[in-house]
Amino acid sequence: MRFVPSVCLQEGMIIGKDLYGLDGILLLKEGQRITGKNINRIQSLGFQGIYIVDKISEDICIQNVIDDTLRQRAIGAVKHIFNCLENKEEKKAEINLLDAKQYIENIIDEIINNKHLIINMVDLKYFDDYTYYHCVNVAVLSMVVGLALKLNREDLCKLGLGAMLHDIGKVFVPKEILNKEGSLTDEEMTIVQSHSEKGYDYLREKWEIPIKSYIAVLFHHERYNGTGYPRGKEKGNIQLFSRIIAIADVYDALISDRPYRKAVLPSDAIEYVMGASGLFFDPELVKIFVQKVAPYPLGSCVRLSNGKIGIVVGNYEDACLRPKLKLLNSEIEDTYLDLKNDPESWNVTIVGNVVDNSEIY
Repeated sequence: MRFVPSVCLQEGMIIGKDLYGLDGILLLKEGQRITGKNINRIQSLGFQGIYIVDKISEDICIQNVIDDTLRQRAIGAVKHIFNCLENKEEKKAEINLLDAKQYIENIIDEIINNKHLIINMVDLKYFDDYTYYHCVNVAVLSMVVGLALKLNREDLCKLGLGAMLHDIGKVFVPKEILNKEGSLTDEEMTIVQSHSEKGYDYLREKWEIPIKSYIAVLFHHERYNGTGYPRGKEKGNIQLFSRIIAIADVYDALISDRPYRKAVLPSDAIEYVMGASGLFFDPELVKIFVQKVAPYPLGSCVRLSNGKIGIVVGNYEDACLRPKLKLLNSEIEDTYLDLKNDPESWNVTIVGNVVDNSEIY
């Protein structure tokens, strides 16, 4: 299985992973051959790409940290919470909050069962549901880090709840500002930045949730060097949950298409997180994050400094930038290059991603 950007899809390719659209509706099923009509729909809905299976990737198995069905249900619960609040249906929102809490418990179970997995997926987001996908992704990423920190189950639940609700304050921000394609004015930026306090105020006053969870919502935009908001806190003065969510929030936002910019590659997002270690983010948490989230996910095609092209078939927690590769267009079939463990390849580096199919076949 490998990831192919939408602009590079070709008729007849075989879907490697179920693709979901609005409200978790199945659009394309694993094993289905795509048509020109399918490709047009994938592109019009704003998907960055899809997973396909072909000869060069048939031996690559990508295991999810959490089950797709559970993920879709959690996304649905978050969406209902946001929609109910927007429609002033607070009682219905609370009912959906109970569902979200149960899904957090279920996600924790799956993360514990898969605690040795590295997050290897390129996220297949439906563009118009970005907010809800984002909230669930941030929760999953945060709880993966929390488990690596050996947080107990109670704290993992509190962390997950705070992460899943970290952007709840955006319900109270005008959508024309949130979805603005151009640069925000100073006044608009101030309004957007108010979402963390608005979310905190609402959760504290209206719902019975743990203090640690709504404090995490308040401070998830604080930065390690004190340049964040709303209070300009720094380093250890920022609550642990907020420091974790801050990294997960920025990473998932970077790899997502937004009205004002296109998504960046996971490798570029990881590079940003690593570059901001000690500035915006807690350096100890960054170390854990880059061990658990692959910059070059399984199935990614990459270009090497020696001019060769390979597809990622394995990742290492202790060497995130040195994966194991299957070389493509090699004279010898099934030639592998282990950038971490092969001494002869230690002078070889990855210099970029390859997205053009003509270079791969």
